[in-house]
Amino acid sequence: MNLGEEIKVFTISAISGALLAMSLNLFLIPANVFASGFTGVAQIISELIPLSPGIWLLLLNIPVAILGWLKVGKKFTLYSFVNVAFTTLFLEIIPVQGFSDDIILNSVFGGVIGGVGAGIVLKWGASSGGLDILALLAAKRSDQPIGVYFLMMNSIIVITSGLMFGMEKALYTLLTLYVASRIIDTIHTRHVKLTAMIVTSKPDELQEAFHQKVTRGVTRIPAKGGYTKEDKEVLMIVITRYELYLLQQVVDEVDPQAFTNIVQTTGIFGMFRKDD
Repeated sequence: MNLGEEIKVFTISAISGALLAMSLNLFLIPANVFASGFTGVAQIISELIPLSPGIWLLLLNIPVAILGWLKVGKKFTLYSFVNVAFTTLFLEIIPVQGFSDDIILNSVFGGVIGGVGAGIVLKWGASSGGLDILALLAAKRSDQPIGVYFLMMNSIIVITSGLMFGMEKALYTLLTLYVASRIIDTIHTRHVKLTAMIVTSKPDELQEAFHQKVTRGVTRIPAKGGYTKEDKEVLMIVITRYELYLLQQVVDEVDPQAFTNIVQTTGIFGMFRKDD
């Protein structure tokens, strides 16, 4: 990644952090509604131990970032932690001040703004840290799909919010999680696994690049251009949503003329990782 791309990703991380902080301090925290993932965990802990959610978010992400650096991927983990750092910074800067007493408005607008913040950073090859990294690590070591771990963590957040503030607040937390997930789906993809089919005239170079930068196997299918009649190949590769940006970078670098089709994958059987 060149310097221009690095600056762009850091800028996106800063914007994302500001949006995530706004969703919390201006909508969710004043209404006692929880966000998803480690942000929601930070909110819960801050209710029990008098320390701001931003500080707890940063502290929770430090050990996870170390694990992610060693086990998931250095760039992905670095950009995710940068996003967490910006979120913490803006949580400390932006005052906690609600715009409305209507809890439904707070839940919806908090979910929308938080979903935009999480979606744009996902689109640029990072995440909001915490749960995303832990879920990737857990999925690598088990046969369970990654979505199971998101469901488990967010279920704990919803149940805890109900125990602390009543089941009505738990339902509003569910509303926020739903709205945020739909916004993320619109901006990027909430689908955990994706299948990329790349039609290319440089299959050997692309396959080598995939094996170096994306830890997934590749299936090669002979193909012929319908208009040019040129012999090509279709490279089929299944990736997680976090690898979509990296895949796009590899294809653009090796064969900018390649045609890539991305489709949602609801389930897979057999080998997925290269080390299988």
